[in-house]
Amino acid sequence: MNNIKKIGLTALAASLVSVSANAGEMSVTGSASMNVEGFSGEQLNAGTGYSMGNQLTFSGGGELDNGINVSLSFVLDQGDGDPGPFDSHSVSISTDMMGTLTLNGEGGTTTANNIDKSAAGDIWDKFDGLTNASAQVNKQGDTATATAGDNSFYYSSPELMEGLTVNASYQPQGSNRTSGTGLGAAYSNADYGLTLNYAEADVVGATEAKSGTETVIKASWAYGPVTLSYSDLATDIEAASSDYDLESFAVSYTVNDEISITYGMEDITQEGATSDAEYETISASYTAGGMTISAGIHDAENANFGTNSNQDFEKWTLGASFAF
Repeated sequence: MNNIKKIGLTALAASLVSVSANAGEMSVTGSASMNVEGFSGEQLNAGTGYSMGNQLTFSGGGELDNGINVSLSFVLDQGDGDPGPFDSHSVSISTDMMGTLTLNGEGGTTTANNIDKSAAGDIWDKFDGLTNASAQVNKQGDTATATAGDNSFYYSSPELMEGLTVNASYQPQGSNRTSGTGLGAAYSNADYGLTLNYAEADVVGATEAKSGTETVIKASWAYGPVTLSYSDLATDIEAASSDYDLESFAVSYTVNDEISITYGMEDITQEGATSDAEYETISASYTAGGMTISAGIHDAENANFGTNSNQDFEKWTLGASFAF
């Protein structure tokens, strides 16, 4: 009898595996990196540091008999810092006519947060959390990276007209917070090398004073080997001295298929501050066969929106990343 049970269970398991294989496909991609960085600045308490990154993305999906496409994604990231093994996980349903609706169990994004990386690549974030004798830099990071959180929705439309799509986000009401919505649009024209993005979304805080609106405008234009980029990120928060405006531009030059060079700037204005925080960067990268080697020099002035000399920093970075 036990042998008959084993045979039956083996056959059932085989049939389940066969059904899953027919219904869709699963794949795993990964990335890893090795990095080193160093700082300099008056009364600075940070030296050379080494770090690594690693990430695996499990994804799969397929088309159902009714024509709906369903996909699932799990991301494993050792450096995530959140409870649990996953950096993010989501399920999406889509059709050619209706677009794509995604439920993000973790790692959700708003329409504004989805595009709010500055034209220069968020130079300010390279100094985030850096402390010295008197200043904690980059307060604006608290709202500039506001996400939709867990169990939130994101919708992307199909192409409505040549090059134009729209998107929307929804963060359900939760404990001690209201719900939040977002709307956005994107336009691209490959013939002219032009890309335009606009989005506005609610910033949902634990209190009304910490809530507000995030608005993002981005544009880029590519002509031959040169790409010009511009962005403006504005956060309007109820609490006093909590409004920020981050204006950025960058110019990139593609030397060849492997080498590129980028120069960028950011200017951040804080409500009621005496000075703007200013950032500059110049970086270069070499890419070949799934490997990218990058190096950069980054500069921060008045990082805490004041003019004291201990708010000026310099940072250098060197890294190697691998995609597989």
